[in-house]
Amino acid sequence: MLGYLTRRLIQSALILLGVSFITFILLYVLPADPVRQIAGRSATAQTVENIRHQLGLDQPLLVQYWRYLTGLVQGDMGRSYLQKTEVATLIAARLPASLLLMAGGIVCELLIGLTFGIVAAVFRGRPLDQGLMVTSFVAVSAPQFVVGLLLLYLFAVQLGWFPIGGYGTFAHLVLPAITLGIMGSGWYSRMMRSSMVEVLRQDYIRTARAKGLTRGRILLRHALPNAILPIIAMIGLDLGIFMGGIVVVESVFGWPGIGQLAWQAIQRVDIPVIMGVTMVSATAIVLGNLLADLVTPLIDPRIKLR
Repeated sequence: MLGYLTRRLIQSALILLGVSFITFILLYVLPADPVRQIAGRSATAQTVENIRHQLGLDQPLLVQYWRYLTGLVQGDMGRSYLQKTEVATLIAARLPASLLLMAGGIVCELLIGLTFGIVAAVFRGRPLDQGLMVTSFVAVSAPQFVVGLLLLYLFAVQLGWFPIGGYGTFAHLVLPAITLGIMGSGWYSRMMRSSMVEVLRQDYIRTARAKGLTRGRILLRHALPNAILPIIAMIGLDLGIFMGGIVVVESVFGWPGIGQLAWQAIQRVDIPVIMGVTMVSATAIVLGNLLADLVTPLIDPRIKLR
């Protein structure tokens, strides 16, 4: 266990190193000039060069990257070019809202997706099964900003059940969480259906039926614990998907999380903030996958870490 964990931590560190390097290069070759954003359109050439020198952007790429990397190892993500504030402070202020939205989205997609998948597997080949799978396909394909706007129009504008936007109460969380969870629910329902159908064909399920156990007991006690194992790994992968989707959802609903922070930074070419949000997102993805791999053997002791 300790050896496996050590190897995975080393791999995770190398992945994060690669992410930081690739992201830094992409931002370095951007045609947009962050110095111009800071100095303004009326700034003289001398002023622009002075700002570039103060920020160290006149140095070679590898020198800039090494300076950033050494600071990152020490917990320093740099300062925002435009807000003149530590990037770690900006992210720390926005992260709780994003984590709350992510947790709500995961709960929504699990409730919708697992329910659809189990029902579709039980009624396999029937119209209900086909209808649920078509609905899952639509959910996966629907753009999140379209889903968000439709939910806002129906439940906030027309019915008035929820606020149009903002943050602070459970009512503010419902529509963004559902929007974020709808796309993921499609993947979960299809995966859960396939896994449940395979489990329901096993001999121990036939034995349970022969003993006269009820359908509900067979599904919940015997089939579900085995069918849900592939879902655990998907939850870890969802952290990456959600980090991408959060940018859109937070913009639609005015949710003050790191997704909105990243979008504002991209518009202003605020490179330290973009790098900070990227590294936080990459770390969440890596830790999510590692956690999924560690939790799976606890649920099913037959699975060993190697």
